[in-house]
Amino acid sequence: MAERLRNPDEIREAVRERYAEAALAVAAKSEAGCCTTSQAECGCQRETGSSSASASEDPRISTSLGCGNPTAVADLHDGEAVLDLGSGGGEDVFISAARVGPEGRVYGVDMTDEMLALARSNRREAGIDNVEFLKGTIEDVPLPDDSVDVVISNCVINLSADKPAVFGEAARVLRPGGRFAVTDIVADAGMDEETRRDLAQWAGCLAGALTQEEFRRELEAAGFTDIELRETHRVHDQAASAIIRAIMPA
Repeated sequence: MAERLRNPDEIREAVRERYAEAALAVAAKSEAGCCTTSQAECGCQRETGSSSASASEDPRISTSLGCGNPTAVADLHDGEAVLDLGSGGGEDVFISAARVGPEGRVYGVDMTDEMLALARSNRREAGIDNVEFLKGTIEDVPLPDDSVDVVISNCVINLSADKPAVFGEAARVLRPGGRFAVTDIVADAGMDEETRRDLAQWAGCLAGALTQEEFRRELEAAGFTDIELRETHRVHDQAASAIIRAIMPA
């Protein structure tokens, strides 16, 4: 019988445990799939979005557990500051660091000690200097107001039990004119309640996914404009991976 959701703290702990296991598996050179489920189940395809974008070829940092490729749609530029929400092993952070160049800066925020240890180890091995990994939650980002130009995330927002706080924090840390460019799981409007209340399905990226309408509404409530949602591929009979972009107006 599926374990039922009870409160936000339980959800967060279930997610933390799942990703701690994934980090340890990667560190031990074992295979770890997207959200630690099978790749087909969670749609772990790196949607490029452009012919010039590609994931890292370096096996030391090829540790993404996400559902897409936000770095390909964020249109990063030299010298920009970037924040990756739920940065995991750091792959999207490192790709972003190469794109913003030595004058840029990339921050990765993650709540899981094991993931932070893995990311910092990857950073040392790859010799990448313009990145910093911070312990924190995506609902309470440890960065000051107006501190980054771009917020990215790869299949993480669906894991939060307080999504208005996530969008509020993204809006807070973005400078005027800043960009929100994420990939995430988007639920069909008719996703059944049985799936919604299943703790394993939440930690597995599905139960907590917003619908397109809900995603748009929450972004608008946080102050974002020019919102774009585009489904890229199906990951479940009731959900899809999508690219979501928006602007924090000047």
